[in-house]
Amino acid sequence: MITIAAGIVLLGILVFVHELGHFCIAKFCGVKVLKFSLGFGPRLVSRQWGETEYMICAIPLGGYVQMLGEGSGEQGEDAEISTADEHRSFAKQSLSRRMAIVAAGPIMNLILPFLVLPLAYLVGINLPAYLEEPPCVGYVIPGSGAEEAGFQTGDCIVAISGQKVTTWTDTGPALVNGAGEPIVFQLDRSGQDAELIVTDENSALEGLQSIGLLPYMDAVVGALAPGMPAVQAGLEAGDKIISIGDRQIASWYELKDAIQDVGGRPVTFVVERGQERLSFKIVPERVDDDKSYLIGIAPNQETVFKRFSLGASIKAGADRSMELIELTLVFIQKLFAGHVSTSNIGGPITVVQIAGPGSYTHLRAPETE
Repeated sequence: MITIAAGIVLLGILVFVHELGHFCIAKFCGVKVLKFSLGFGPRLVSRQWGETEYMICAIPLGGYVQMLGEGSGEQGEDAEISTADEHRSFAKQSLSRRMAIVAAGPIMNLILPFLVLPLAYLVGINLPAYLEEPPCVGYVIPGSGAEEAGFQTGDCIVAISGQKVTTWTDTGPALVNGAGEPIVFQLDRSGQDAELIVTDENSALEGLQSIGLLPYMDAVVGALAPGMPAVQAGLEAGDKIISIGDRQIASWYELKDAIQDVGGRPVTFVVERGQERLSFKIVPERVDDDKSYLIGIAPNQETVFKRFSLGASIKAGADRSMELIELTLVFIQKLFAGHVSTSNIGGPITVVQIAGPGSYTHLRAPETE
């Protein structure tokens, strides 16, 4: 439910800003706006204000601005428009005005980050700590493009397709710029230079994780699910898991396979708690929806709180916004050139999928064990 709610809120903001762009420029050009709607389908809330009806509708997957002579209804495209109102219809506007009205929505979405990001930087934001760390591989996902290319735990990425990177943050833009072609990684492997090529170029648009590379993460418990085996056995947030049975645990990513191998049998978990080493007998619980075994723990995701002064927040927000616009334009160029697949384009459902996981750390999320 939180995933859906967060997605609807984010989508609602994007739709409102987009439609507001169309609405404002249409009004500025003297076009009669009949309806301003967030959502589609049956009306939930409706109010007539002046010549425009403002609505919130039942299906929150978009919105629209209906102008005189457009769409359906009494004053739609099939209706007879009075002589007095004819000059106010969208179709009667000059080409330049119609283009301005149509372009206003996307332009408003591009302007939005310039308003939101400086405010976020001024108030302060929590960022994953690893983003500002060197892009060294903590785990290679089995069966991924990265594993096929020969990546190993401990490899540090120096450059991506000729573009130098010094942090995990740098890797995103570098991957987008190299999309559409095999991606060449220059590495530092235990002090030796190495070069690997990943051919799954379309997946790289979604970041290093999509090709199978993850940052290092200690097997430290960040949260526990109520009623699950871990909390019942006595594990606490902050415990670092050292071993499960006879298997030594070096990172969080090793927990899933270790727990699945145990299945529903009792097994000893050895953890570090402060200066002590403690043992707990835990029986993993099977979850019917995905037929896997869980004990009900989520990782300790280290974050760094950043807050900027007014001037610095404006500059940082503007720089980040320009970077996002530049990456968007690069993606569009590569899309039209046929270098990336149209499958990388997302709609309303994609917004919900992205917004949901970003809104919380759920105890049954993919990283939960």
